[in-house]
Amino acid sequence: MIAALAARRWQLALFVSAYLGLQALLFGLYWGDTPKTLVGDEVSYLAWARGVAGEGPMPAPTGWWPPLQAWLLAGSLRVFGDTLLPIQLLQSVLLLLCAALLRDLWRGCDGRVRAANAAAALFLLNPSTLGYAHWLWPEVPHLFALLLAVWLAARHSGGWAGAAVAGAAAGVAMLAKSLLSAFWPTLALLAARTRRSVLAGLACVAGVLAVTAVPLWQGWQLTGKPLIADSSAFNRVGGLTDRWRSDYVGDSVPLLAGEYFAIDGVRERNAAFARRAEDLIHRQGLVATLSDQLGRQYFRLFNAKTLLVSQLPGPACAGFMGAYHEVGAARVTAVKILAYTSHALMLAAFALGLAVWRRWREPLVWWTALFFAYQLALYLLLHVKARFLLPMVPFMCAFGGSFLAGIGRGDNAICPPGWAHQRLRVVIGLVLGLILLGLAFLGPLLDRSCA
Repeated sequence: MIAALAARRWQLALFVSAYLGLQALLFGLYWGDTPKTLVGDEVSYLAWARGVAGEGPMPAPTGWWPPLQAWLLAGSLRVFGDTLLPIQLLQSVLLLLCAALLRDLWRGCDGRVRAANAAAALFLLNPSTLGYAHWLWPEVPHLFALLLAVWLAARHSGGWAGAAVAGAAAGVAMLAKSLLSAFWPTLALLAARTRRSVLAGLACVAGVLAVTAVPLWQGWQLTGKPLIADSSAFNRVGGLTDRWRSDYVGDSVPLLAGEYFAIDGVRERNAAFARRAEDLIHRQGLVATLSDQLGRQYFRLFNAKTLLVSQLPGPACAGFMGAYHEVGAARVTAVKILAYTSHALMLAAFALGLAVWRRWREPLVWWTALFFAYQLALYLLLHVKARFLLPMVPFMCAFGGSFLAGIGRGDNAICPPGWAHQRLRVVIGLVLGLILLGLAFLGPLLDRSCA
């Protein structure tokens, strides 16, 4: 008992040291002598926040982005002044809370504390994940609200109060990113998974509507659809015109954005780009279009060149933006090695954990399967960047944690005694792992964008 307690303390100390070391590396990378340059939508969110805070002109509405991130940034600007450090600290705390929610979710689903701990560690000890806390995209607030909604629906179902808060959390997630617009009803089903919990499902729906009713009405007035924001038509054209398997390589989106905003009126822009997407599919043919998209989109989504890596110095033809300044070659190499290793470990452990998983009666597992199917179907046609993988990352870490916790043990349902019974499952896991690792690393070799 004493030896086991000492081992757990050493493991905790090692985890905390690794986490703090990664945070120190990333904060030093960001601020250095010259702070990181804002990239892409970061510029738009900050401009919007300055307008909301009364510290700059209010940009014309585009109907593209939900408002939560701009509100959070505006609040930070009003309270703390013109510095991004407070929002970075806030988002770092939100990521820690994401890990706590993931740990409790998976402890209930897997049943083993060590699997839950391994899942949280896979999530937090990934520099590409921690980096999101330092940037102005809404990924972290969205992920926290999503995991809170899932946690409440899965772990506290049956009661209408918890289900209502779960719905409200799902509404907040949609105020950060609109990806759940067609998927949030599954959370109501998760909360009401027994006949005795119908009231919980209705309470979940009420919670969503309470948070989103006014933004939905405003979005309807702006875009003509009952959506908080709608960039789907633009992103369909972007996805159909992408040509590379890595993001930020010959990116078509900036040119398309110029064409989009040259059209007067939000509804008119969306209608014109929706017709343009339909024309592209009609000219190419549905089968040829799907084949082309399958050969490209998931390379972009699972790419080991994560958003952290993409912002490092490097050749533009390979998708490096150099947003981090004055970074020595040794540090660039170290960050790349850490990012690539963490990404590969997550993908491989996820594949093997999924293959040997046995507790298929857990409702959370089926909800996760639906969530993955929804995400993968969504990105078959839409413009894809590597950061869009983040909502799936906690659940990939969950299955990966189950696999890692079961290595060398025969006392659990994941890896029962006798690997002979597991051979086929392990082979399936290895094949799936090789596919995911191929998607992560082979894109640049296939594209030869710098040749």
